[in-house]
Amino acid sequence: MAVKLIPSAADRRLLDESRGTRAMTWIMAIMLFLTVLAAALGLGTHSAAVSLDRQLAGRLTVQIVAPEAAVREGQVAATLGALKVLPEVKRASEVDRAELTKLLRPWLGSDGADPDLPIPAMIDVDLAAASDAGSEVAIARTTAAVHRVAPTARIDRQESWMAPVSDFMGMVTSLAGALVLLMAAATAAVVILAARAGLETHRDTIQVLHMLGSTDIQVSRLFQRRIALDTLVGGVLGTAVACVLVVVVGWRLGAIGSDLLSGVNLGPRDWMLLLVLPVVFALLATLAARVAVTAALSRIL
Repeated sequence: MAVKLIPSAADRRLLDESRGTRAMTWIMAIMLFLTVLAAALGLGTHSAAVSLDRQLAGRLTVQIVAPEAAVREGQVAATLGALKVLPEVKRASEVDRAELTKLLRPWLGSDGADPDLPIPAMIDVDLAAASDAGSEVAIARTTAAVHRVAPTARIDRQESWMAPVSDFMGMVTSLAGALVLLMAAATAAVVILAARAGLETHRDTIQVLHMLGSTDIQVSRLFQRRIALDTLVGGVLGTAVACVLVVVVGWRLGAIGSDLLSGVNLGPRDWMLLLVLPVVFALLATLAARVAVTAALSRIL
């Protein structure tokens, strides 16, 4: 179906709705503004979730919990030696005591710096295996190697700590997708109402067109072209404002310096999806207007 978005001068004179057109344009600008923001939220959150999963996949934390400092240090050295010879382990390094003290300061205050405080030693481990099945095998072999030299050691998968965060990100992404679909449905509803209102306003003109031999399809094209143009102009305006806001928010998130928030960014593919939304909504409005006007003409005329 060929769609002519720009009405001719004759079409504009025939359906002179300057006030209605301005209202429709601004309504569509608001709809696309909200839609682009929701889509950007979903795409950015999905990007952050993927980045988080990639960073935490195959990462382990080994806790040496022996209370005596001498025993703890010996188990740390033995554990590091056992880990570094494993082909499944890409990197193993002890977390500095000063870093642990810094992390514990919100809970322990200055007491965390007490050298007599039996803080467990921590070892960060990066596994070389990338696949899920290979990662499970590597984790089992790493756990066995650690427990041979440090039976009381605890091994935690870092991705399990962040599972609630990943689940929340997935929920936000799904919610954003639902909002985009809801805005598309609302846009179609607005178009249908506007088309029906236009039919009532121009009922006499349409009757004259029918008497002159115009078909329902020809009449419906007059409305769908106007509505498509209003939607496209308003959509481009709303999308432009929303994209500027997204850029500003992204810049502010980057300035925070958080590893998690830094993953909330949009790639080239995401920006392409956002920029194509006005065209998609214009096509949706055209289809909705055609269906609504054609159906209404078949009933009342």
